[in-house]
Amino acid sequence: MHRLTISLDDSMAAEIDAFMMAKGYSSRSEAMRDLVRDALVRSSAVGVTTANCVAAVSYVYDYDGRDLALRLERAQHEHHDITISSMRTRLDHRHCMEVTLFRGATARVQQLAESMIAEKGVRFGQINLVPIRGDSSHHSHGEHGGHHHHDTPVL
Repeated sequence: MHRLTISLDDSMAAEIDAFMMAKGYSSRSEAMRDLVRDALVRSSAVGVTTANCVAAVSYVYDYDGRDLALRLERAQHEHHDITISSMRTRLDHRHCMEVTLFRGATARVQQLAESMIAEKGVRFGQINLVPIRGDSSHHSHGEHGGHHHHDTPVL
């Protein structure tokens, strides 16, 4: 393990301490490791580096906007092999928030998620990709001699 020393202004150090207390971290090092790990995974420079991922994609959109709800639903249907589930809630008379879960090839999941967020009428969107290792196929206990594989998040 490498030891790194950083300098922070007082207000940022106070924010990190508040984050640490709110989330239950026992040390600044643990809190900083998680913050850095999250930033690296989200960074376009590093990004998700595994072949497969799971993702939660959330977006707020105008329900009345030119068949937008239908286009978003159609995109999920056309990619049914990587779409796990979707949940929609109405925020007011015009806006909905939807959260869709995907699992599959990282490049494919990312491309679909970005295209959905880029749809005209989507007001806000966020992609939370979690890299996974392992075989993304699942078999019942009766297949392959009772053995099956599980995806493991990369942490």
